[in-house]
Amino acid sequence: MQFGVFDHLDRDDQTLADYYRARLEIIEAYDRLGFHAYHVAEHHATPLGMAPSPSVFLAAVAQRTRRLRFGPLVYALPLYHPLRLIEEICMLDQMSDGRLEIGFGRGASPSELIYYGANPEQAQKIYAEALELVIKGLTQPTLTFHGEFFHLDDVPMELAPLQKPHPPIWYGVHAPDSAARAARKGLQVVSLDPPAETRLAFDSFRAAWHDAHGMARLPLMGLGRFIVVAETDAQALAIARRAYPRWHASFTHLRRKHHSTNAHPRPPTFDELVAVGQGVAGTPAAVTARLREQIAATGSNYLVGQFVFGDLTCAEALASIELFAREVMPALV
Repeated sequence: MQFGVFDHLDRDDQTLADYYRARLEIIEAYDRLGFHAYHVAEHHATPLGMAPSPSVFLAAVAQRTRRLRFGPLVYALPLYHPLRLIEEICMLDQMSDGRLEIGFGRGASPSELIYYGANPEQAQKIYAEALELVIKGLTQPTLTFHGEFFHLDDVPMELAPLQKPHPPIWYGVHAPDSAARAARKGLQVVSLDPPAETRLAFDSFRAAWHDAHGMARLPLMGLGRFIVVAETDAQALAIARRAYPRWHASFTHLRRKHHSTNAHPRPPTFDELVAVGQGVAGTPAAVTARLREQIAATGSNYLVGQFVFGDLTCAEALASIELFAREVMPALV
């Protein structure tokens, strides 16, 4: 069992300068406390995402940490020219001494794609073509490619990643069929869904992995959960109940603005989040017990905590993370 972090960088009431300083201080704590990796989301024109350029933010993370691995979960491929993204990936991997983890997706919000002039109906096709092109560009000295959306002839790849053939690739799974595709491609995966849905996806992943790769060791299969740890259950729940609605308002901001039914749903209150298994708050012992149940129920081997959300203060987040690392992590290994 390994432990990681997922982060939306959703907006609170601090100035942006103070916000970034506080978040980088928290990320330094993840590094110090032995977390495996830090995964940051990409969002645009919404309070859900104060890291709309993940590479810029992660360049700061690379310089503020020494052991922590990090990366986007995910780069929204329809918003990038693949050549530019190849260059950014290579820079980050070299600057961090090979600690980069990369994730790619089509973009979860149609509104965000439309703001950039992209067509959401083409997003899946652009994603598939751009992903093929990025992987080729990370592994070949020159790049020639002719697809529906991108055309390149003998482009020299002056940059290369430190990790060979390329940094580990992540994929967010929501269904058994996508999990099976990820397994066949040798990807690592994260699910933010409730336990029953996650179990279906992970069972499909394991079956497809063994079919494609035989007895090769399973990669990381991450279980993402909102987590707050405090000295008492009442204290942890009070913090989570206060902070989560602020995150949820950011999460649903564009959906409400555009009267959209798209996006993966989350309940509006933390108590409802706990009821469906996507949130945990309490003492170290209580959090350990609940997470142990979910790990067993889903077959996960990688627990990914969302420790900072809504209006959690830096002090509250650091106290929760310290308790989790000191008392929960050793109990779940």
